[in-house]
Formats: sequence, C-alpha cells, structure tokens
Amino acid sequence: MTTPRNDLPVAIIGAGPIGLATAANLIERGLTPLIFEKGDHVGAAIKAWGHIRLFSSWEHNIDPASRRLLEPAGWTEPRLTALPYGAELVDEYLTPLAATPAIADALHLSSTVTAVSRVGMDKTHSRGRDEQPFLVRVTNIDGTVTDHHVRAVIDASGTWAQPNPLGQAGLPAPGEVEAIAAGLITGPLADVTGVDRDRFTGKHVLVIGAGHSAANTLISLGQLAKNEPGTRITWAVRGADASRLYGGGDLDGLPARGQLGTRLRKLVEDGHIELHTSFTTTSFATTDLGLAVTGSTPNGDVTLDVDLLIPATGFRPDLDILREIRLELDPIVEAPRDLGPMIDPEFHSCGTVPAHGAKVLAHPDKDFYIAGMKSYGRAPTFLLATGYEQVRSIVAALAGDQEAADQVHLELPETGVCSTDLGGSCDLPAVSGAEQSEAADSCCGTPELVMLDQPASGGCGTPSETAPDTVEAASSCCAAPEPVLIGIPTGLAHGRSATLTD
Repeated sequence: MTTPRNDLPVAIIGAGPIGLATAANLIERGLTPLIFEKGDHVGAAIKAWGHIRLFSSWEHNIDPASRRLLEPAGWTEPRLTALPYGAELVDEYLTPLAATPAIADALHLSSTVTAVSRVGMDKTHSRGRDEQPFLVRVTNIDGTVTDHHVRAVIDASGTWAQPNPLGQAGLPAPGEVEAIAAGLITGPLADVTGVDRDRFTGKHVLVIGAGHSAANTLISLGQLAKNEPGTRITWAVRGADASRLYGGGDLDGLPARGQLGTRLRKLVEDGHIELHTSFTTTSFATTDLGLAVTGSTPNGDVTLDVDLLIPATGFRPDLDILREIRLELDPIVEAPRDLGPMIDPEFHSCGTVPAHGAKVLAHPDKDFYIAGMKSYGRAPTFLLATGYEQVRSIVAALAGDQEAADQVHLELPETGVCSTDLGGSCDLPAVSGAEQSEAADSCCGTPELVMLDQPASGGCGTPSETAPDTVEAASSCCAAPEPVLIGIPTGLAHGRSATLTD
C-alpha cells in the first residue's frame, strides 16, 4: 500500500449500530472514518421500527469502542438490564455517539452511496489494483454527485431497503409492484396501534410471513381489532404445519419470546385471526374494493380480498452498488464465501455462528469488507454483538495489527433453549403495543443477545424477517444449553432441510 493511499480516510457505508461502531474503532486506532448515511438521521432504519422493543438488553447492544468514545463526553449509560425500544437505541445511544466530535466531523447524512469502484479501474483491470484507492460515488440530497477517494471501504448498509418479494421462487408476483405503488402493500413492521392506527382501523388486513415481525404485527392487529370493531385479520404462510409457527411457548428460555408464540396461537384458535397455511402467493390484482391476493394451495387456487397487506417476509442485500468490486460471495445466501456455509438456514438452525472477523469477511478486492447484517446476505439471523466483533477485527487488520485481527471472540449467555421458527430480525421485537411492558418485566432479569434478521439502511439496525420458505425450520429445544437468540439460529446442525425428514 502506498503512502498517499494510507493517508486517505476509510469509507463506512451506513450509520447504524455497526457503522458507528466501525467509526469508533477506526478513531481508537488513529485512522480517519468517512461515514455516509442515506437517511437524515443516524439509525434511520431503526427509527422506522422504533415502536418495537428489543429482546436483548442494553448490556449486549453497546459496542465497547463506542462506549469508550462516549464516556469522556459525559454520556449517561442506560440501565444495562433494560430492554430498549428501537427508538431508545437511536435516541439514547446512536445519537449521542454521532454527536461526539470525532464522529460528527466524519458523518455525512442524506448521502446515498450509488457505486463503489477503484480509481481509474473497472472490475476487469488487475495490474496494480491493490495499490489504487477506492472510489465511492455519493449522491447528496440536492442531487449533487461527488466521488470520494478512500483507502478502504466497509459496507455496513444493512438490508432494510431491500425487502424480499412476496411471490414464489424469490420473485415478485405479477401485480406486486403495482400494488405497492397503489399503497395497498405497506412497509414491514407498521406501527399498527400507534402512528399508523387510522390506516388499519376497520380494515381487512392480510399479513404474509412467519417470523417474529409477522407475530408482532398480528398481535398488534389483534389488539386493534378488540378496540375497533370491523377490523379483520388474515394470516397467510407457506408452511403446512401451523404448530411450527408458534415457537417454544413456556419452554422458551426468553419468556417474552415464548409469550409471543403463545399469544399468537390463542388469537388463531379463538378465531380472531384467520390462518391460511400452504399458501404460495401467485398474483395481485387491484380492485374497486382493495387488493385481490391469489395463492396456490393443495386444494387449488384461493383468492383473498383484503384492504391492505403487511409483508413480513424478510430482506436481501443490495449488491448493485458493488458491481465494480471484486466480490467472492457464497452462491446460496450471498454472504462472503467463507461465512456462507456457517449461516445457511437450510442446514443451520440452532446455536450461533462462531466469532469471525477480517479473514472470513475479506474479498478479492483488498481492504473491501461487507459487515453487519449485510454480511449475512439472505440468511435470516444476525447478532449485534457479532457485528461489533466483525468490525473490531476488520479495523485491526486495516491498522496493520494482524494478531489482534485474528484473535476473534464472542461472549454469549449460555441459557435457555434454541430459537424456533418464529424467527426474528435485526434486533427484533419482543411483543408489540400494550403488552410490551409485560414482556419486558418477564425477561429483564435474563439478559440475552438479540439476533438480527436483516438490516437497516445504516448497518444492522433493522429488523429483518424470516424469508417465506423458512417457516419449515426446526423448532423446540436443544439437548445442550445454547445462547437464546431470535430467529432461526445459525451455526449448528439442523435447518430447514432437517424438518423434511425429522
């Protein structure tokens, strides 16, 4: 690496928890961060689900380097055993962190990265490639386009802006794009009992998906229906066995999460939610009354006439901005090649991924990394603590401290049973609405790590949701103690494929 290139800053794409943790580690190592955030606020994607309470306590949601940067600034640490809402994570942690002078000077809000390449080189050029700085092209809110030259790039932009389509085979169903444009398909994790209440009151609402995002939304809709007559709820999933959708119940090591499945089961059994299993969405049609959703079932096609649809089918990474970067991705989950087999939900569902850092996350383009939720590609689960360790290792490698980069570790609480197929999202929810405080009381004494499903615009800070096919994942519990995580846990044997024969 040439001296001029060493003098350049390190670009960070995304100002969520992982992006800002990257900046804090760079500052601690004497390197200069340059942070680009698409939103007008740090943690912008988390703000979109700010009404959701996390399963994990503050103890596990604060990056060590970020804490060391905050403490001299007089930051008041939250009660570590408390479970924060998404909005609290932003207001009480990310916003003060972004206000520290070293980060504030490096932070560019309302700045969208549209491409990453090498200065003077497209993907096909090899000679001297490693010595050339990266080029990061950014479009500002006023439309101005600026090219920035940097020594390294860490993409922590998450996946919140890339929801999975609702149709079969990973593709949008015919009419899906038009239904979204018409406002008949909402964004994920709508605040059903809060700011979005009027939109759903007295309506027939369909939820598609089988993870914690779907469960929270359905429970909130159930609360709304109790108070607002005429509100009707339908739930459609691809799985055939409804019992797999409710999780571990009383056996769950996280009471709040177990209660989620128990409440959902009761709403279905009491007739408050109309459940359609083995439903694969094949088309959408806009009608005078709303939206006609057609799906194939074992008994033939079924059409559901609804007013609104809330998607809860997960997210996927946006790789378009990286077309000129030499990536080496797992062909299945679109994670870095060496990480992919460790997190493939087809084969892993219980436990967690081993700690990993710069070596596992490296790509053929030297000093380019994808970190945080986006590093998990299409895999449905992710730990904030995992992301913090990822970027600590990456920054150590950039600083030339290979020994520290290679010594990766992750301390997890050893308690409870493995997670079920009600599988979560980027720091996903415990329970919604009025029942959230009850859930918090039940598990504040048992701090757990949160598993992030798919992410937010600013790095991991967004919930993601289990993809439609993952409703077949294994549930129940493990013989040995495992960290209790949200979602389809990754890292040990058994995944979706195991349920076909188990």
